Amino acid sequence: MQKYSTINVENSINSGQVFLWKKNENYWYGVNGQDVLRVDEKGIIDSFHNSRTDFFRKKDNTESIIKSISKDKTVKNAVKKYPGLRILRQDPFQCLISFIVSSNSNIQKIKTSLENLSKKFGTKVEYENQEFFLFPKPEKLAKASINEIKSCGVGYRDKFIKEAARMILLEKIDLELLKKCKYEECKQSICTIPGVGNKVADCVMLFSLEKLEAFPLDRWMIRILEKYYFDKFQLDTKTVTEKQYDTLHEKIVNHFGPFAGYSQQFLFKMERENYQKKWL
Repeated sequence: MQKYSTINVENSINSGQVFLWKKNENYWYGVNGQDVLRVDEKGIIDSFHNSRTDFFRKKDNTESIIKSISKDKTVKNAVKKYPGLRILRQDPFQCLISFIVSSNSNIQKIKTSLENLSKKFGTKVEYENQEFFLFPKPEKLAKASINEIKSCGVGYRDKFIKEAARMILLEKIDLELLKKCKYEECKQSICTIPGVGNKVADCVMLFSLEKLEAFPLDRWMIRILEKYYFDKFQLDTKTVTEKQYDTLHEKIVNHFGPFAGYSQQFLFKMERENYQKKWL
């Protein structure tokens, strides 16, 4: 069995999980909520606040997870191609807003919109002679006007962003508590936020709320399922209804197991790279 303890920072950051990151010489720098992380090529993290974060989930038993998801040649190939790819453990509020913004958009546009939001509503800090804007706190976005939010280039998602921030601020949604809930309960709760459907909920749960069985199904993943798994996960219609999404998720978890989210990330990375799509 190949050793999987090594982290491939470049591949992990460039895999559609995060957007407020940039590379400067030998380091990656990224905004993670109210902190700025600096990561070297080995995945060693320093930060603006000197905080400790298991951002690359080093404590996960990666070898066991890889063995668990390697159920077929497609995933085995993806794992072999990107062995150091990791699920990232993100700040939940930033992750929530990021994926609300991501609906019907592309990575470059999402990045620009989130940068605009951070510049307008976030705190400016200097770290290692570079300027960064921390991600806006919920109260800042909750109190902002719709027009102020819209001016950041988020389009129709302006109302969703404001309402999501308001719900967090009023503690109608407790993101820390949701980390401890089971998948179904967590999803039900997070889907009460306007602008959060199945796919956005699964992204937020997988990348920030400790739900490693979450398997976001966007057009890329539907394409992958149709291409490599047409006999296992048949789709009757072009668009996936809510009921179909739940049924599909159940079948996917039955196939890939409790760490299905890892398999999703490997497959997503592989297919987008095959199509030479841009990342950050």
